[in-house]
Amino acid sequence: MKRFRTQWRVIAIIIGTLLLIGAATITPALAQVELAPPIPYPDPPDIGLGGGTVNRLPIDQIVTYKALPEYQQAPSLDQFVESGDLPPVEERLPAEPQVYLTSGMKDGIGVYGDVFRGFSACPTAGYNDMAGTTMGWFGIESYTSRYQGLVKTGPLFRADQDLEPFPNLAKSWEWSDDGLQLTMHLIEGAKWSDGAPFTADDVMFTWEGYVLDENVNSPRHLDAWTWNDQPASLEKVDDYTIMFTFPIPKPLDFWYLLAEDVFHVMPAHQLKPLHPKWSEADPKPSYVDFANALAPDNLPLVTMGPWAITEYQTDELMIMRRNPYYWKVDEAGNQLPYFDEVQYRKGPSGIGRDLCTIAGDCDHMNLENPSTFVEAMTQAQAPDASYNVTWGPETLGYGISFNYAINFGIESERDTAVRELFRDLRFRQALSYATDRDGIAQSIMRGPFLRGWAGGLYPGAPDFNKDSVVYYPYDVASANALLDEIGLADTNGDGTREWTEGPMAGEPVILQMRASQDAKETQSVAEALVNQWGEVGIQINMRIMDSATATDVDNAGTWDLSAFRGGQEFALPFKNVTGLAPITANGFNSHREGDEPRQLMDFEQQLIDIIQEYRSTFDAEGRRELMFEYNRIFTENVYNMGVFVGRYGLGLAKRVKNVADGTPVFMYQWVEDAILLDTLWTPVDEQLPENRPDTIPMYNQ
Repeated sequence: MKRFRTQWRVIAIIIGTLLLIGAATITPALAQVELAPPIPYPDPPDIGLGGGTVNRLPIDQIVTYKALPEYQQAPSLDQFVESGDLPPVEERLPAEPQVYLTSGMKDGIGVYGDVFRGFSACPTAGYNDMAGTTMGWFGIESYTSRYQGLVKTGPLFRADQDLEPFPNLAKSWEWSDDGLQLTMHLIEGAKWSDGAPFTADDVMFTWEGYVLDENVNSPRHLDAWTWNDQPASLEKVDDYTIMFTFPIPKPLDFWYLLAEDVFHVMPAHQLKPLHPKWSEADPKPSYVDFANALAPDNLPLVTMGPWAITEYQTDELMIMRRNPYYWKVDEAGNQLPYFDEVQYRKGPSGIGRDLCTIAGDCDHMNLENPSTFVEAMTQAQAPDASYNVTWGPETLGYGISFNYAINFGIESERDTAVRELFRDLRFRQALSYATDRDGIAQSIMRGPFLRGWAGGLYPGAPDFNKDSVVYYPYDVASANALLDEIGLADTNGDGTREWTEGPMAGEPVILQMRASQDAKETQSVAEALVNQWGEVGIQINMRIMDSATATDVDNAGTWDLSAFRGGQEFALPFKNVTGLAPITANGFNSHREGDEPRQLMDFEQQLIDIIQEYRSTFDAEGRRELMFEYNRIFTENVYNMGVFVGRYGLGLAKRVKNVADGTPVFMYQWVEDAILLDTLWTPVDEQLPENRPDTIPMYNQ
């Protein structure tokens, strides 16, 4: 019996030793690997590129509102006035149109004619874009109506201040003595492109039917218009006057909630009868019906913009013709725009726009896909090149965002387990350590043009301070150590780690990463991370989505990881404070709120507190200090994970005049809203044939 017990003791020792050896093989002790500390973020390379010196002026030296002695129209409209299809030009304009002053024009007053040729790689799902329906991006919204807001922020790079925007549909405003009320005066006598009058009713419909109605997927709801837990309100004073009331004096970010990409004034006479709240139809339309109310072939578009969409061939071609009721003129009384027509080709990838411009078949490209930079720059140097290229600051950032919502978009135990992983800082740090940022940048474009980026503020942002960056180096050993510590292990030797506990125990860690069809370089980022994260045992499946599908997925919350090209808020935080932290239900896409309250991580609340203070702070130095702390917390916690950063390039046809020096591709708005499209013109001897000459948008009255 004694010998039997001794034999089992020996066997137990052997088994225990083998288990220890096995455990050491699968899960090395963290103490064996010391995590690599963050490293200083490097200074940017000097590559000697620039876009010219900006001539900053007071806004009232660029635009004003006044009646002029006489007005002229494009010759293509003469026949329609003679036939009675249009009233005379002076009857189509407001009492005091907006006037672009010659002092604000680089090349002066222009001539009529020509076609501006664009390109879009995003499907047009419809035209009710304030309800979340994608019109097609790539400037389509800017050239038409939906980016006609009460104010305009795109050209602020040209102004001598950026606290107050350019006037637009609101021609003037004044604050009450206590700063709690803002009275705005609208243009009087302006008309929509179908001849219907524009009034305060359109603004109130936009406010009540989109901002206040939580059932409509508008860009911002009332929670974005809330300060100190108290919402703003809007009331109609008369047909051409509205008044906002705020809970705090003169909130800094208010103007950007009214900007042209957020608060697009919608035509009440067309859409209010289709809205579930006001419709008298039986049965009433659903909110899905309302979002889809303006189908792609429901043309011509009713617009307050310079051109109206008149023709659309699915995934092939879009044509816009001048809006004969457009309410802006130049200083000589010429009704704008100068261009008669805008044409959009449609294609499957954003690179198509670059190639089209390089070939001379398109007139504009935002160089945002670095894989085409060398070709674009090389071809631009040719003596017969049809376009020029200029470059801006480092605000072109590509990275990865995580879905942190633990009670929104959850469809299975697997989804919950993935979100819990994302909410574990060690996992996010591990992915950061496993990412060779500079290697990815150099694989896309060799040289100093692209470099690694931690995420958070762009290095080209005015409030960026490199000392605020917590920058984790590329260190695979640190990545593996953290993943081991979490308890993710390759238990079957197939190269992919598995969960070792919980409901997913034994299942492989496979994450879905989406990339954008039209932001081509997101695909390059995703493809690189499939390999690099695979080296540490995290399997990534990549899926390419178009913009419309991505919007649907965002709204449903059914995604894991997203390769992104970053937004303007990381260049100019006050441009979109709701995109900096989850201060609203759906403004910060990485952590949307569903039917239940969000479960915030501790550092998220810190970011929320900083942003709430930031949006009410007028002191410039105070704002810089707040953003320093914001960026430190953001990058330390890898809230989203930057991969590389570079510069946007602006490619424009040489024949196009009145583009101001130093125009950025991406600052207060995308370039289409920065360059004052309606003032662009082409000399007669360089004009191109139009697709639909001598036509205007015609509506069924």
